[in-house]
Amino acid sequence: MSEIELLLDCQAIIGESPTWFAPRQALYWIDVKAPALYRLDANRTQTQWRLDADIGAFALLEGAEGALVALRTGIFRLDFVTGEARQLAPAPFDPNLFRFNEGLCDAEGRFWVGVMFDPRPGVAAEPAKAPLHRFTFGEGLVAGDDWSDLHNGFALNAEEDAFFLSHSKARSVLRAPYDRASGRLGKPGLFAEIRTEGHVPDGAAVDEEGCYWCAIHGAGVLHRYDPSGRLILQVALPVSQPTMCAFVGPDLDEMVVTSAREKLSEDELKREPQAGGLFRLRPGVRGLSRPCVAH
Repeated sequence: MSEIELLLDCQAIIGESPTWFAPRQALYWIDVKAPALYRLDANRTQTQWRLDADIGAFALLEGAEGALVALRTGIFRLDFVTGEARQLAPAPFDPNLFRFNEGLCDAEGRFWVGVMFDPRPGVAAEPAKAPLHRFTFGEGLVAGDDWSDLHNGFALNAEEDAFFLSHSKARSVLRAPYDRASGRLGKPGLFAEIRTEGHVPDGAAVDEEGCYWCAIHGAGVLHRYDPSGRLILQVALPVSQPTMCAFVGPDLDEMVVTSAREKLSEDELKREPQAGGLFRLRPGVRGLSRPCVAH
């Protein structure tokens, strides 16, 4: 395990969804509340695409000339050249109450997107749940059976027959059987749980040994669980609100961690001046190549 270094001091409000795209040797990520999608190239050149509403997830399009972006107001096709975002599907929920949160592509190009109960400023409502969805260009946006008030932690194992996800507010990490051929998600069962109040499972990745890495928001650590769900490693981070980890680099032997500065007080920000930054480490194990292109 190497030392943790600050890769980019971007001070994101909610940095999320770090995604390595090997053909371009580039890292993509989002700031949910900026809102914007970013690309960091190998020469450290950064490109930004500003968006009109909170972005909860994204998937690249063939050739990486654009992306699907899951905004509070629906699924949009973003053109990287013009910056234009064209709606493909309206939000399947009340955007005053919910937004999309967390996303994952499988090897067949299905784009799975979760939800978060996150009312717009000034909107008061009792917490509620909404279903997981998947998007394809052929079927459009289709609702699934898994309901949550905060989906997170999406990951697939190497065989793509197990789908990991979290219900963050319940502090539970789940694992469901997955049929790659049909895109059918089975009934999830408990994989792991966080028992400390205020610490929640956030974004995740799977390594080549089948272990599940999870950013623990509020605790300032990464957890590594073995395939049975046993916690085998904790990695302390210099920020309290890590949001997601991803394996990156030509050999997938590096890891990038996004973080958030949202809701931190002035005193907390003084103690965590790098909050909202992107961090890099060598975890000592290689990761799986994560599909990120939607069809």
